[in-house]
Amino acid sequence: MTESTEPLIRITGVSKLFGDFVAVDNVDLEIGHSELFSILGGSGCGKSTLLRMLAGFEAPTAGKIEIEGIDVTRQPPYERPVNMMFQSYAIFPHMDVKKNVGYGLRKDGLTAKETAKRVDEMLELVQLTDFRDRKPNQLSGGQSQRVALARALIKRPKVLLLDEPLAALDKKLREHTQFELVNIQDELGITFVVVTHDQEEAMTLSDRIAVMEKGRFLQVGQPKEIYEYPQSRFVADFIGTINTFEGTVTSVTNEHLVVHSDELGGELRALGHHDVEVGQAVCIAVRPEKIFVSREEPENEDDMRACGTVEDLGYLGNLSLYRVRLASGKIVQVSSQNRHRTTERGVEWEDEIWISWRPRSAVVLVD
Repeated sequence: MTESTEPLIRITGVSKLFGDFVAVDNVDLEIGHSELFSILGGSGCGKSTLLRMLAGFEAPTAGKIEIEGIDVTRQPPYERPVNMMFQSYAIFPHMDVKKNVGYGLRKDGLTAKETAKRVDEMLELVQLTDFRDRKPNQLSGGQSQRVALARALIKRPKVLLLDEPLAALDKKLREHTQFELVNIQDELGITFVVVTHDQEEAMTLSDRIAVMEKGRFLQVGQPKEIYEYPQSRFVADFIGTINTFEGTVTSVTNEHLVVHSDELGGELRALGHHDVEVGQAVCIAVRPEKIFVSREEPENEDDMRACGTVEDLGYLGNLSLYRVRLASGKIVQVSSQNRHRTTERGVEWEDEIWISWRPRSAVVLVD
């Protein structure tokens, strides 16, 4: 949570069954005031079902949902201090932008003067003042997304729920809108709960992320914590790209452990204390950007290393990507930042190279 006070949202032992199918399985979660929180997972993991239970569109089979200490588990949606922005945006096609944005206030019986004032403020916030008189069919995807956001925010909910809010946008617009969402949330101080399957989106937007799979949370933490210190193979593999080396623990001390891996063709070391035993099967995980490539064997004796052949490579401008086949047949992915402008020949297909990384870059996974 972003504050040390009581959480704004507390979910306790919540489950949701559809017949024999368990969509959400006994989850606990606390979300703080003014926090931008993302629930991240693949299709069918239960994230949208959980969001709908927060909104009041689905009732939990078991458990309790509290907002500001009040039990809202059985409250209907219109009695909760919550609003929801749907993936489809659901903008009324026969209304112009200003009428779409002010619809909720008119339904609540606010005066025309107060409604117009609040609409003007919200349109300025989402940078749509010049589009106030346009109909939805005259708007781009990004503009439609901002209309839906403004309509959801204008009633000043304590919590805004967003279901795949950027899924309909193209890559460049999605990247730009991510920062717009963060700025708007920061300015208003409203708690945002975002459901997404997009790892990059969750990493960019969130104060914290909950990674969900088969109805359960596998890990909850800040984006950097989840990326750098995944607690399971699923999380490590789901968030970004990672290389894993299967092996058996041969030595454990307070400073490091040693793992013998046939895939690497030797020993691997990882720093830090780990709750494992000699003889236990584990895997060592290393992110592609933590690995160095060179034509010469690394001089630092502490570095982990292996010799291999470049099987594939890709030049992406800022990055070069390599797939290196080791003697065991194991494919290792490496990403290297292109820091210098050059047209000189670098590493090419079929080149024999060395890959290396520092022990502190490795993560130990046991499940």
